[in-house]
Amino acid sequence: MCNKLSHFDKNGNAVMVDVSDKPITHRTAIATGSIQVGAEIMEHLTAGTVAKGDVLGVARVAGIMSVKHTSDLVPMCHPLLLTGINCDVEEKPELPGFKLIVTAKLNGQTGVEMEALTGVSIGLLTIYDMVKAIDKS
Repeated sequence: MCNKLSHFDKNGNAVMVDVSDKPITHRTAIATGSIQVGAEIMEHLTAGTVAKGDVLGVARVAGIMSVKHTSDLVPMCHPLLLTGINCDVEEKPELPGFKLIVTAKLNGQTGVEMEALTGVSIGLLTIYDMVKAIDKS
């Protein structure tokens, strides 16, 4: 079946995969990623003293919002009727830094892994964006 699922038609043109004949099933994808930060940033983030506000809270919201917009960002992704999105942030002192875990769920005909990966990417980029004034490294 993998040979039939391609983002190219018989003429080599880019197309969105047709999933209309696939059964509706429950699908869940979990993606994780981490960001390593310097000691000063770690201190500010754990104390909640970053001048721009609640960095980790904003990163959670960014992760969730970006999952919902994946098909606007990745050309061949299907717009999906998501049934659940979760974005967790874990402190990782050993890095030092933070780990994001994004879970995306739906009942549908195509997977939701691109959405989970997008959520992690944008959540981590949000952390960097909000703390880079402290230390760009």
